This record gives sequence, structure tokens and C-alpha cells, in this order.
Amino acid sequence: MKKKISLALAGLLCLGAGVGCSSQPTEDALMPVRLNEVVHSVFYAPQYVALEKGFFAEEGLDVTVAVGNGADKSMTALLSDSADIALLGTEAGLYVCAEGKEDYPKTFAQLTQRAGNFLVSREEEPDFQWTDLAGKSVIGGRLGGMPELVLEYVIKENGMTIGEDMEIINNIDFSSTAGAFLGNVGDYTVEFEPAATTLEQSGAGHIVASLGEASGYVPYTVYMARDDFMTEHPDIIEAFTRAIYKGQQWVDSHTSAEIAEVILPQFPDSDAETLTTIIERYKAQDTWKTDPTVSEEGFALIQEIMMEGGELAEAIPYEDIVVTDFAEKAMQ
Repeated sequence: MKKKISLALAGLLCLGAGVGCSSQPTEDALMPVRLNEVVHSVFYAPQYVALEKGFFAEEGLDVTVAVGNGADKSMTALLSDSADIALLGTEAGLYVCAEGKEDYPKTFAQLTQRAGNFLVSREEEPDFQWTDLAGKSVIGGRLGGMPELVLEYVIKENGMTIGEDMEIINNIDFSSTAGAFLGNVGDYTVEFEPAATTLEQSGAGHIVASLGEASGYVPYTVYMARDDFMTEHPDIIEAFTRAIYKGQQWVDSHTSAEIAEVILPQFPDSDAETLTTIIERYKAQDTWKTDPTVSEEGFALIQEIMMEGGELAEAIPYEDIVVTDFAEKAMQ
């Protein structure tokens, strides 16, 4: 699945804003950038605002987007030079760094600061507590992936032992979990948007808890690039980060309905009302960073979650994997 910035759209946006477009880069001047996103979700609204509002084109970039459908696959695209930049979970970069690989990808900007998935129940549970999972089964995520690690962390923080007090089902592909739940698998399922809201609208499920609120602030989704690419093309990384910052600021200063209207072309199978509901839910839990800097505190917490889950032997220093220069320059 690929989407390309429309120069015609960028021009129309300039005209609509009542400003001159003479400074806009020409088509030949735009620098191509291959971006691989882990999944296509409203969770990444600031990025889609940057695409639809022409912020990348303003920075001289022609961005095409491919969907990895898994952090492991997005990381593979980055390592195999099938992508210049990847939007994926911090854990993917930590795994590669911990393996001792030379020229491992590094993080240069953060997009989300909360987990973006929700616990969906078959029943309405207005007073849900995580201890209510006792004796129940939950459709989780891929072992070692951040959605699964966060789920395990929250369950353990609430005093339960996985496999004894409750069961997590891990043998279902990410794209099939909602379908499995509809097929009567599991008492609960953990879903990203728009799947969580779609289940709720169908009457087949009810959102009862937010994994993001339960787990705290972490660099859940970040932008990474190979070290050699950042060294050879610092101008591209800096321009890309500025465009993302513009998207973050726009989302922060506009209503859920306004954001929904802008990103609707990214979700042709949805509608403005549904997108507004989803965005409002994400806004309420403070999902999106308002700037691209990576929090050291959140970076420490995400490693704590990984180590508690048995997926990381020891903490990796912040400065070994996070490059701060580009985010700082974008905000100047």
C-alpha cells in the first residue's frame, strides 16, 4: 500500500491559505523518501496530517509510504535498504542494537507517547478493573512485540500471573485478531484503532480499558533510520523531522473533527464521524507528542517493560540509540 504526496494538492492548499506558492519546490526538486510504517492506523494521525496538508512537500520531500504490518517487518525493510525511514516501535531498534549489529538503526524523532491499543470485552463493563481478567482469556499480540509486552506488563503490575490466573492467546496474526474475536475466540481482545471502535459499533465488543493509560508514557512509536543514511543525508532527516513537527503542532491545535476531515482520504473505508470518535479517544489519553523529542524517562520505562518481559537482558544507554540533534533543530 503506497501513498504519494500530490503536488497539485499542495498547490491548492497554498492557494486556499491565501499565500503565494512561488517558494514551493518544483517536482524535479523534491527529494524522494521511502517511509515504511508498521501499520496503517489513526494512531499515527500527525503523520497523515503532514502528508495531507503538504508539510513534507513544503520541506522539499516526496514521501511514499509502505506498510510493514509488524515492527519486525518494518525493521527488515530498513535493514535491507527497502526503506529510508521507518515508523515503528522503539523495541525493534533495541533488539537490533542488543544483537551487536554494526550500523544499527537509530531513533531521531518520536510520534506517540502512549500505547495505542485498547482492551475490548464481549460485555459492557463500566467498572472494569484489570483484576477482572482472572480466569479469562485475552487475544494478545506477537511475542516480543510492544503491544504484547505492554499487555503483559499491565497484567503483572496488577498482581496476576499469566498462565495461572489468566491466559493470553498469542497464535493469531495481528491482522486477524478482531476476526478471531468475532469468531468467538477469547473473552477479550487487545485492538488498535479503527478495529476497536469497529467492534464496538458492531455491538460485538465494548472498549473497557486503555493500555496506554494503564502503562504510562513511553516512546511507543518512533522514527528510525540507519546510521549511514543519517550521516549521508542529514538534510533529509532534518526536513522530515520538521514536517512531522508541523503535523504534531497542527494536531495539538485543532479539534478532533478538524483532524478527522484532513486525514479522511487516508482511510477511505471509514467516515468522518468514526474517525472523530477515535481521535477524541486518543486525544483524551494524551497519545501524541507535541514535539519530536524522545523522553529519557519514557525510554527508561520502555526498557523496564522489555526486561520484565524477558526480552532485553540489560538497559541500553539513551545516547547509544537516540539521536537528539534533528528534533532539537526542528523546534528552533
